[in-house]
Amino acid sequence: MRLIDAAADLIAAAPGEDFSLRAVCDAVGVKMPTLYHFFGSKQGLIDAVVERGFDLYLGEKSAMEASGDPIQDIRAGWDAHVAFGLANPGFYTLMYGKVRPGHSPEAQSRASEILLSLTTRAADHGRLAVTPEQAAAHVLVANIGVTLRQIVMAAADPDLSAAVREGTLAAITGTGAQPRTPLAAAIEVAAANPDVLGKAETQLLVEWLTTLGEGTSSAG
Repeated sequence: MRLIDAAADLIAAAPGEDFSLRAVCDAVGVKMPTLYHFFGSKQGLIDAVVERGFDLYLGEKSAMEASGDPIQDIRAGWDAHVAFGLANPGFYTLMYGKVRPGHSPEAQSRASEILLSLTTRAADHGRLAVTPEQAAAHVLVANIGVTLRQIVMAAADPDLSAAVREGTLAAITGTGAQPRTPLAAAIEVAAANPDVLGKAETQLLVEWLTTLGEGTSSAG
């Protein structure tokens, strides 16, 4: 709807700042009663813009190719999350920066479910040191925090994002708290650098190493 697009444009032009319903109506050429008819209130319009933002975000995520390794997919998802926020600060500040106690946008749960599915797969592969739910929450809050900081600073900081990302992955996998086995180290190196061997070859290597690790553990 044109009213949603107009509101999104105004928000994107000044992320984090309030916007005028009158300005939204003027941009589309309608009267205020028309806006209230469709959305009921300013919050109703904001909720619709948030929904549109998540539609765009999830559309980009659905276009991403899975690597076959859940940890690498979490890593790639982190980078895609940051990139979306920097490219769409208006949408992002409404999606994740506007907080109402006790309220979580329904659309937000769709993105969270994708992340939880990845951490669940990682747990199934024996790659997590915490529960899938805790891992997903850890990744999400860290990802949001580093993205909002870059939006506030109005400058991308890829080194910071990468450092926080790798620290988060180390925390949920336990690789930062204890020495890694040679197999675990090889899996992490391969998963973090899929372009060296190629995506298909890397996926196959990770599967082989994971199977080998499970086989040697049960044999011991």
